[in-house]
Amino acid sequence: PFDKVVHFDSSLGESEDIAGGGRYSIFAPNLIDGAEFSPGGWSSAYGGRNGSLLKLGIAEGNPSPSASLRLDLAGAEIVYDGPAGFARDTTILASVRQFDFGRLFETIDELDIGNPVMTDVILKTRTQIDEDDAFELFVLHTPEDYYRGVEHVLQSENFEDRELVQASQDSSLVGMTWTRLVGDRDRWENRFYYRTTDKNSSEGEAFPNVMPSMLPIDRVPVRERVLSLGESETEFGWRSDFYTSNRWGPLRTGVRISHLDLDFSIKLADDWIRYAFDGRDYRPDRTRRYVVLTPEETNSAFARGKTSYAAFAEQVFELGSWDVRTGARYEHDGFAGTGYFSPRLSANRRLSSTVRLSTTVGRFYQSPRFIERAADPSNFGLGSERLDHVSLGIDWRVSDPWTVLVESYMRRHDNLVTDGDSVTGERANAGEGTSHGVDIVANRYFARGWSANAVYSYNDVTLNDNDGTGSYPADNNHEHIFGAGMRWEISERWQVGARWKYATGRPRNEYVVHSDVLAALGGPLRYSQEFVTRNTARWDDFHTLNVRVDYRRSVGPVDMVAFVDILNLYGAAETDELEFNPVTGAVVSGDSEPIPLIGLRFEKTW
Repeated sequence: PFDKVVHFDSSLGESEDIAGGGRYSIFAPNLIDGAEFSPGGWSSAYGGRNGSLLKLGIAEGNPSPSASLRLDLAGAEIVYDGPAGFARDTTILASVRQFDFGRLFETIDELDIGNPVMTDVILKTRTQIDEDDAFELFVLHTPEDYYRGVEHVLQSENFEDRELVQASQDSSLVGMTWTRLVGDRDRWENRFYYRTTDKNSSEGEAFPNVMPSMLPIDRVPVRERVLSLGESETEFGWRSDFYTSNRWGPLRTGVRISHLDLDFSIKLADDWIRYAFDGRDYRPDRTRRYVVLTPEETNSAFARGKTSYAAFAEQVFELGSWDVRTGARYEHDGFAGTGYFSPRLSANRRLSSTVRLSTTVGRFYQSPRFIERAADPSNFGLGSERLDHVSLGIDWRVSDPWTVLVESYMRRHDNLVTDGDSVTGERANAGEGTSHGVDIVANRYFARGWSANAVYSYNDVTLNDNDGTGSYPADNNHEHIFGAGMRWEISERWQVGARWKYATGRPRNEYVVHSDVLAALGGPLRYSQEFVTRNTARWDDFHTLNVRVDYRRSVGPVDMVAFVDILNLYGAAETDELEFNPVTGAVVSGDSEPIPLIGLRFEKTW
């Protein structure tokens, strides 16, 4: 259970980094042995997520040793894969890397982003103790730091982005797995793990209002560490799974027990005027065109230690061309003090050697984020969100290299945690909604030197907070997403890959800009941005092209690979980010530039 698989997930990290290999993923590309994504209807062995499930398989060490060294503009990475050397029947996979993206951003003249630095240490060993027993050790240590100071503010266009950020996070996991074969066909797996996360972040602002380019950095007025967040998690647990078969088919049962200690805090150093606000935010005087965060309303802490547990069972019935999986899961959330029962059902029917139909039905629960519980004492008792899911799909192997997958689904959302008031932080389980959509995936597996895939997704999510404002589309509801990619091995030395992505704009709030909002206080000229609707408009459509070229050749006993990886090749502008400047009242859309990653990788197998 390690959800910190993307660095800077609240700022720079993107969802595409999750599956491994993205520039902010904690995993180097060759560490991922397989990635399995399920949009819903998955096994009762998994809980705690109300939507999608991503299972990442970490590669195991090979019998033949190999090593690689990667150097690029951001940093370096070293990987070893092979026999451990210090123990019999033991393989090891080890990766150490550090990337300083601040150095990269300086090289490409993107000086306003800031300075993110990430380090990843990953170790996996596997020992075959005897014919029936195997032992695995897995270690992750993934610290990160992000700094954005006055020097970065002064590099933003017209000094619109005045935010000061200091954030650091240390995340670690140690896991041990013992697998034992029982009899001829049964298997018992036990996993023991310990993980910690310690994150501290603060936000402030700079005031480069009067000829800032003429002032030394140390003379620009600033308010540092105005708002500080502390997030500390320590968890240890045991997961046990037993696999067997009976006259109907495979049977799997298991238990989950974990103890989690939390210490979350939100602290505001002093009153803070926020000039961008939602019209529904709390204001003592509703005619005031800004909000004021106060320590009395903002400061909160959530320190708890609770034990949670779950048990599940699922039986597969093999009935001719049908496979029917029935399952159920019971989980007790120690923080909410409530138990939840989740039935699951799925069925597959093979119509022919090339066509398979599938359907799934299930109930899923999602615990509130701990930072939401920490936002206000009234949030401590928040319960889990509930989702009921049904889907129907077809998997068609068109020809040897080509497959097409089509899956449609419908979902019902209940007990959703509504967005909190930005002043008080109060939230409630008052939301509900519906969603439906279809996913289409076409794959051409690698053959005759090339492979390709295309993905189309339609999704419509409508929510209602039951606060009298009516229904609205969900924040991240793009509706239409399309992506196409290819990999072409031109020769033994040259390889080219590319991916183009397109998405319709996300919903957004409409706003009005007010002028001279501090006039009643005799303050300086300031503007404010008030959001007056909930997702009634949409951002412009988004599209981007990423291209990579590899050149390989032998240099003595070592293979050298020179690569150029260009993100956003034609510099498509960001379409869903606006910077509001309270000094000028300007609302400026973000721009974007191509980001080149140029480097060398050295590989040696022996």
